[in-house]
Amino acid sequence: MPIINQKIRVLVVDDSMVARSMIMQGLSTHPRIEIIGCAINTMDAKAKIAALKPDVVTMDVEMPGKSGPEFLREYIPQHPVPVILVSSLNLRVFDALDAGAVDFIQKPQNHGDRDAFITALAQKVLVAATAKVRMARPAAPTAVDAAGAKPFPPLGANPALNNVLIGLGASTGGTEATLEVMKRLPEDIPGMVIVQHMPEKFTAMFAERLNGVCQIEVREARNNDRVIPGLALIAPGGKHMLLKRSGAYYHVEVVDGPLINRHRPSVDVLFRSVAKYAGKNATGIIMTGMGDDGARGLREMLDAGANTYAQDEASCVVFGMPKEAIKLGAARHVLPLQEMQYAILGK
Repeated sequence: MPIINQKIRVLVVDDSMVARSMIMQGLSTHPRIEIIGCAINTMDAKAKIAALKPDVVTMDVEMPGKSGPEFLREYIPQHPVPVILVSSLNLRVFDALDAGAVDFIQKPQNHGDRDAFITALAQKVLVAATAKVRMARPAAPTAVDAAGAKPFPPLGANPALNNVLIGLGASTGGTEATLEVMKRLPEDIPGMVIVQHMPEKFTAMFAERLNGVCQIEVREARNNDRVIPGLALIAPGGKHMLLKRSGAYYHVEVVDGPLINRHRPSVDVLFRSVAKYAGKNATGIIMTGMGDDGARGLREMLDAGANTYAQDEASCVVFGMPKEAIKLGAARHVLPLQEMQYAILGK
């Protein structure tokens, strides 16, 4: 991990000369980042990482020869270096995150987006330099983890679950943390509403990925979707998601709006609406991520009578969001990732 105030040494891996130049030139203007080299494919990256020992690597997902996910699954267990994926819209981003990458960012789609892209990537480099690198899991996620923990049995038909709701928020490291929790849950859990900081269009792919490996139904939220047992709704990238109540039922509103805590969707926006409309019938969970989004909203949930949880430092990729919630006294319980499903099941 880099020493505070030292420059973060970055290796750029991309088979596109245009993309390499853009990233290297852009990041080199940041006062805390030093570009130490580049690689044109994963074989080149393997040699350069060993020789240059970067603090952070940026890497394209699809390259000639061995792909990013294949490289990470093979290399990261022996050489844990934080990797940020720099990719176009591509489902394999999630394979690479599963294989040990710390974070990802979408390549700019036109020249006018480059400044915003470099600013966002530089911030991710600063975060990645302090992040914990996960070890790759077996290639195909299943409902049984490496320790052999099996999914919980169904909770049983229970009309009272219509009045119970789970709110979950996460950022850096959250895609895999959320999968780890949700893949063990029975198909009839209380309805869930989830904010994962993620760009537009990637949230739909993330929901599709979760839906393929979980017993519950998972999909990207649409305006006025009802929140019902056995369904998890993920806020669309670029939109805020709020909980509302109509009579005996909950539904979500998906709306435009300004960035809140530098994010849209924002965990705080969701949690504050859950506090208002679900109160003591809700459970709030905040997991790995940088910054403080969700901390104040979780505190409002606690004050409204909800049961609240934060992921512990040891199991977080980045302990920012849970740490801020704990500092505010917003988390009634602090749990490691492998026990977080108990918060959802109330066990």
